[in-house]
Amino acid sequence: MSDFDFKVINAEVEISHMVDEIKKYFVRNGNEKTKAVIGISGGKDSTIAAALLVRALGKDRVVGVMMPNGEQKDIHDAEEVIDILGIKAMEINVGKAYDAIIDELRLCNDNIRTNLPARLRMATLYSVAACVDGGGRVINTGNKSELYIGYTTKYGDLAGDFAIFKDYCVREILEIGDNLDELPAHLVHKAPGDGMSGKTDEDNTGIPYDILDAYLLDEVIPDCDILHKIEIRHARNLHKRDIVMPYIHIKTRNWHENSNKTDFTFSF
Repeated sequence: MSDFDFKVINAEVEISHMVDEIKKYFVRNGNEKTKAVIGISGGKDSTIAAALLVRALGKDRVVGVMMPNGEQKDIHDAEEVIDILGIKAMEINVGKAYDAIIDELRLCNDNIRTNLPARLRMATLYSVAACVDGGGRVINTGNKSELYIGYTTKYGDLAGDFAIFKDYCVREILEIGDNLDELPAHLVHKAPGDGMSGKTDEDNTGIPYDILDAYLLDEVIPDCDILHKIEIRHARNLHKRDIVMPYIHIKTRNWHENSNKTDFTFSF
Protein backbone atom coordinates (compact mmCIF):
# COMPACT_ATOMS: atom_id res chain seq x y z
CA MET A 1 0.00 0.00 0.00
CA SER A 2 1.40 3.41 -0.91
CA ASP A 3 1.42 6.31 1.50
CA PHE A 4 -1.59 7.74 -0.30
CA ASP A 5 -3.86 4.72 -0.49
CA PHE A 6 -6.21 5.58 2.33
CA LYS A 7 -9.70 6.98 2.78
CA VAL A 8 -10.08 10.62 3.79
CA ILE A 9 -12.94 12.94 4.63
CA ASN A 10 -13.43 16.66 4.27
CA ALA A 11 -13.78 17.50 7.94
CA GLU A 12 -15.17 20.99 7.41
CA VAL A 13 -17.87 19.71 5.07
CA GLU A 14 -18.66 16.85 7.45
CA ILE A 15 -19.04 19.22 10.40
CA SER A 16 -21.44 21.43 8.46
CA HIS A 17 -23.34 18.35 7.27
CA MET A 18 -23.59 16.90 10.78
CA VAL A 19 -24.79 20.19 12.26
CA ASP A 20 -27.47 20.41 9.57
CA GLU A 21 -28.60 16.81 10.18
CA ILE A 22 -28.87 17.44 13.92
CA LYS A 23 -31.01 20.51 13.26
CA LYS A 24 -33.29 18.56 10.93
CA TYR A 25 -33.70 15.71 13.40
CA PHE A 26 -34.78 18.02 16.21
CA VAL A 27 -37.17 19.99 14.00
CA ARG A 28 -38.84 16.74 12.94
CA ASN A 29 -38.76 15.10 16.36
CA GLY A 30 -39.39 17.82 18.89
CA ASN A 31 -40.15 21.49 19.36
CA GLU A 32 -38.20 24.68 19.93
CA LYS A 33 -37.57 23.66 23.56
CA THR A 34 -36.66 20.00 23.05
CA LYS A 35 -33.24 19.23 24.52
CA ALA A 36 -30.43 16.94 23.42
CA VAL A 37 -29.61 14.74 26.40
CA ILE A 38 -26.12 13.25 26.26
CA GLY A 39 -23.94 11.33 28.66
CA ILE A 40 -20.64 13.14 29.21
CA SER A 41 -17.82 10.80 30.18
CA GLY A 42 -14.88 13.00 29.22
CA GLY A 43 -14.04 10.65 26.35
CA LYS A 44 -13.62 11.73 22.75
CA ASP A 45 -16.96 10.52 21.38
CA SER A 46 -19.21 12.27 23.89
CA THR A 47 -16.96 15.35 23.86
CA ILE A 48 -17.03 15.79 20.08
CA ALA A 49 -20.72 14.90 19.86
CA ALA A 50 -21.59 17.49 22.52
CA ALA A 51 -19.66 20.18 20.63
CA LEU A 52 -21.59 19.39 17.45
CA LEU A 53 -24.88 19.53 19.36
CA VAL A 54 -24.00 22.95 20.73
CA ARG A 55 -23.18 24.21 17.24
CA ALA A 56 -26.52 22.91 15.97
CA LEU A 57 -28.89 23.73 18.83
CA GLY A 58 -27.12 26.21 21.07
CA LYS A 59 -25.77 25.51 24.54
CA ASP A 60 -29.15 26.02 26.27
CA ARG A 61 -30.66 23.04 24.47
CA VAL A 62 -27.92 20.56 25.36
CA VAL A 63 -27.98 18.73 28.70
CA GLY A 64 -24.84 16.87 29.69
CA VAL A 65 -25.18 14.12 32.27
CA MET A 66 -22.18 12.79 34.17
CA MET A 67 -22.87 9.29 35.48
CA PRO A 68 -20.00 7.87 37.53
CA ASN A 69 -20.36 4.38 38.97
CA GLY A 70 -19.11 5.18 42.45
CA GLU A 71 -15.80 7.00 42.03
CA GLN A 72 -14.68 8.09 38.55
CA LYS A 73 -11.04 9.10 38.69
CA ASP A 74 -11.12 11.08 35.45
CA ILE A 75 -14.43 12.87 36.01
CA HIS A 76 -12.48 16.15 35.84
CA ASP A 77 -12.30 15.59 32.06
CA ALA A 78 -16.11 15.46 31.86
CA GLU A 79 -16.32 18.59 34.00
CA GLU A 80 -13.87 20.33 31.66
CA VAL A 81 -15.99 19.46 28.62
CA ILE A 82 -19.08 20.89 30.29
CA ASP A 83 -17.22 24.04 31.29
CA ILE A 84 -15.76 24.59 27.81
CA LEU A 85 -19.11 24.16 26.05
CA GLY A 86 -21.13 26.00 28.70
CA ILE A 87 -23.94 23.45 28.60
CA LYS A 88 -26.45 22.59 31.28
CA ALA A 89 -25.20 19.69 33.34
CA MET A 90 -25.99 17.33 36.17
CA GLU A 91 -24.24 14.48 37.93
CA ILE A 92 -26.16 11.31 38.76
CA ASN A 93 -24.12 8.58 40.39
CA VAL A 94 -25.33 5.11 39.34
CA GLY A 95 -23.16 3.39 41.95
CA LYS A 96 -25.89 2.70 44.52
CA ALA A 97 -28.25 1.27 41.90
CA TYR A 98 -25.42 -0.87 40.53
CA ASP A 99 -24.48 -2.18 43.97
CA ALA A 100 -28.13 -2.93 44.85
CA ILE A 101 -28.70 -4.97 41.69
CA ILE A 102 -25.42 -6.87 42.08
CA ASP A 103 -26.32 -7.64 45.71
CA GLU A 104 -29.74 -8.95 44.70
CA LEU A 105 -28.35 -11.19 41.98
CA ARG A 106 -27.52 -14.56 43.45
CA LEU A 107 -25.60 -15.55 40.33
CA CYS A 108 -23.31 -12.89 38.91
CA ASN A 109 -20.38 -12.88 36.50
CA ASP A 110 -17.95 -10.49 34.88
CA ASN A 111 -20.20 -10.03 31.86
CA ILE A 112 -23.00 -8.68 34.07
CA ARG A 113 -20.61 -6.47 36.04
CA THR A 114 -19.22 -5.02 32.79
CA ASN A 115 -22.51 -4.34 31.01
CA LEU A 116 -24.81 -3.31 33.86
CA PRO A 117 -23.35 0.22 34.30
CA ALA A 118 -23.98 1.03 30.63
CA ARG A 119 -27.60 -0.07 30.92
CA LEU A 120 -28.10 1.92 34.11
CA ARG A 121 -26.64 4.97 32.43
CA MET A 122 -29.00 4.66 29.48
CA ALA A 123 -31.99 4.32 31.84
CA THR A 124 -30.73 7.45 33.60
CA LEU A 125 -30.47 9.40 30.34
CA TYR A 126 -34.04 8.51 29.41
CA SER A 127 -35.20 9.53 32.87
CA VAL A 128 -33.51 12.90 32.46
CA ALA A 129 -35.01 13.28 28.98
CA ALA A 130 -38.47 12.71 30.44
CA CYS A 131 -37.95 15.43 33.06
CA VAL A 132 -36.42 18.35 31.17
CA ASP A 133 -38.51 21.27 29.96
CA GLY A 134 -39.67 20.63 26.40
CA GLY A 135 -38.72 16.97 26.62
CA GLY A 136 -35.44 15.44 25.58
CA ARG A 137 -33.98 13.16 22.94
CA VAL A 138 -31.19 10.83 24.02
CA ILE A 139 -28.06 11.03 21.89
CA ASN A 140 -26.15 7.87 20.99
CA THR A 141 -22.40 8.43 20.58
CA GLY A 142 -21.24 4.97 19.48
CA ASN A 143 -19.04 4.75 16.39
CA LYS A 144 -18.73 2.46 13.37
CA SER A 145 -15.42 0.94 14.48
CA GLU A 146 -16.61 -0.31 17.87
CA LEU A 147 -19.93 -1.40 16.39
CA TYR A 148 -18.18 -3.63 13.84
CA ILE A 149 -16.46 -5.61 16.58
CA GLY A 150 -19.43 -5.43 18.93
CA TYR A 151 -17.60 -3.45 21.59
CA THR A 152 -20.84 -1.98 22.89
CA THR A 153 -23.62 -2.94 25.29
CA LYS A 154 -27.02 -3.95 23.95
CA TYR A 155 -29.67 -1.60 25.40
CA GLY A 156 -26.83 0.28 27.08
CA ASP A 157 -24.52 2.55 25.09
CA LEU A 158 -25.94 0.98 21.93
CA ALA A 159 -29.35 2.57 22.62
CA GLY A 160 -30.61 6.10 22.07
CA ASP A 161 -32.96 8.19 19.94
CA PHE A 162 -30.45 9.58 17.44
CA ALA A 163 -26.95 8.34 16.57
CA ILE A 164 -24.36 10.91 15.58
CA PHE A 165 -21.32 8.70 14.84
CA LYS A 166 -22.82 5.36 13.77
CA ASP A 167 -21.51 5.83 10.22
CA TYR A 168 -18.11 7.26 11.26
CA CYS A 169 -14.97 5.31 12.14
CA VAL A 170 -12.67 6.40 14.96
CA ARG A 171 -10.11 7.89 12.59
CA GLU A 172 -12.78 10.08 11.01
CA ILE A 173 -14.18 11.21 14.36
CA LEU A 174 -10.71 12.29 15.45
CA GLU A 175 -10.31 14.32 12.26
CA ILE A 176 -13.65 16.02 12.93
CA GLY A 177 -12.62 16.72 16.52
CA ASP A 178 -9.33 18.24 15.40
CA ASN A 179 -11.32 20.71 13.31
CA LEU A 180 -13.53 21.85 16.19
CA ASP A 181 -11.52 24.80 17.49
CA GLU A 182 -13.40 24.94 20.78
CA LEU A 183 -12.05 21.55 21.87
CA PRO A 184 -8.52 21.01 23.26
CA ALA A 185 -6.44 18.22 21.75
CA HIS A 186 -6.04 16.33 25.04
CA LEU A 187 -9.80 15.69 25.14
CA VAL A 188 -10.15 14.88 21.44
CA HIS A 189 -7.30 12.37 21.60
CA LYS A 190 -7.95 10.90 25.03
CA ALA A 191 -7.59 7.12 24.90
CA PRO A 192 -11.06 5.55 25.29
CA GLY A 193 -11.56 3.32 28.32
CA ASP A 194 -14.28 1.24 29.95
CA GLY A 195 -14.55 3.51 32.99
CA MET A 196 -14.19 0.58 35.38
CA SER A 197 -10.96 -1.37 35.13
CA GLY A 198 -8.66 1.48 34.18
CA LYS A 199 -7.94 -0.28 30.89
CA THR A 200 -8.34 1.26 27.45
CA ASP A 201 -10.67 -0.14 24.79
CA GLU A 202 -7.66 -1.49 22.94
CA ASP A 203 -6.39 -3.22 26.11
CA ASN A 204 -9.74 -4.98 26.46
CA THR A 205 -10.21 -6.01 22.82
CA GLY A 206 -6.61 -6.53 21.73
CA ILE A 207 -7.50 -4.60 18.55
CA PRO A 208 -5.88 -1.18 17.97
CA TYR A 209 -8.37 1.23 16.40
CA ASP A 210 -5.87 2.44 13.78
CA ILE A 211 -5.44 -1.13 12.53
CA LEU A 212 -9.19 -1.78 12.66
CA ASP A 213 -9.97 1.40 10.71
CA ALA A 214 -7.31 0.64 8.09
CA TYR A 215 -8.99 -2.75 7.61
CA LEU A 216 -12.53 -1.33 7.40
CA LEU A 217 -11.75 1.75 5.34
CA ASP A 218 -8.60 1.04 3.34
CA GLU A 219 -8.73 -2.73 2.67
CA VAL A 220 -5.48 -3.21 4.62
CA ILE A 221 -5.45 -6.78 5.93
CA PRO A 222 -3.78 -6.98 9.37
CA ASP A 223 -1.71 -9.81 10.82
CA CYS A 224 -3.57 -13.08 11.19
CA ASP A 225 -4.01 -12.86 14.95
CA ILE A 226 -5.54 -9.38 14.76
CA LEU A 227 -7.71 -10.34 11.77
CA HIS A 228 -8.96 -13.37 13.67
CA LYS A 229 -9.89 -11.25 16.67
CA ILE A 230 -11.72 -8.73 14.46
CA GLU A 231 -13.80 -11.26 12.56
CA ILE A 232 -14.55 -13.48 15.56
CA ARG A 233 -15.84 -10.49 17.52
CA HIS A 234 -17.80 -9.29 14.49
CA ALA A 235 -19.51 -12.66 13.99
CA ARG A 236 -20.33 -13.13 17.67
CA ASN A 237 -21.92 -9.69 17.96
CA LEU A 238 -24.07 -9.53 14.82
CA HIS A 239 -27.19 -9.79 17.00
CA LYS A 240 -26.49 -6.29 18.27
CA ARG A 241 -27.08 -4.88 14.80
CA ASP A 242 -30.82 -5.51 15.10
CA ILE A 243 -31.19 -2.29 17.09
CA VAL A 244 -32.16 0.49 14.69
CA MET A 245 -32.26 4.25 15.22
CA PRO A 246 -31.93 7.32 12.98
CA TYR A 247 -28.33 8.26 12.29
CA ILE A 248 -26.20 10.67 10.29
CA HIS A 249 -24.82 9.23 7.04
CA ILE A 250 -21.25 10.22 6.24
CA LYS A 251 -20.98 12.56 3.25
CA THR A 252 -17.39 12.87 2.02
CA ARG A 253 -15.56 9.55 2.52
CA ASN A 254 -13.30 9.05 -0.53
CA TRP A 255 -9.89 7.76 -1.45
CA HIS A 256 -7.05 10.24 -1.13
CA GLU A 257 -6.77 12.32 -4.31
CA ASN A 258 -3.43 10.70 -5.22
CA SER A 259 -4.73 7.16 -4.87
CA ASN A 260 -5.37 4.96 -7.89
CA LYS A 261 -7.92 2.84 -6.04
CA THR A 262 -11.56 2.71 -7.05
CA ASP A 263 -14.07 3.67 -4.39
CA PHE A 264 -16.46 1.04 -3.11
CA THR A 265 -19.59 0.98 -1.02
CA PHE A 266 -19.68 -1.02 2.17
CA SER A 267 -22.15 -1.47 4.97
CA PHE A 268 -21.89 -3.33 8.26
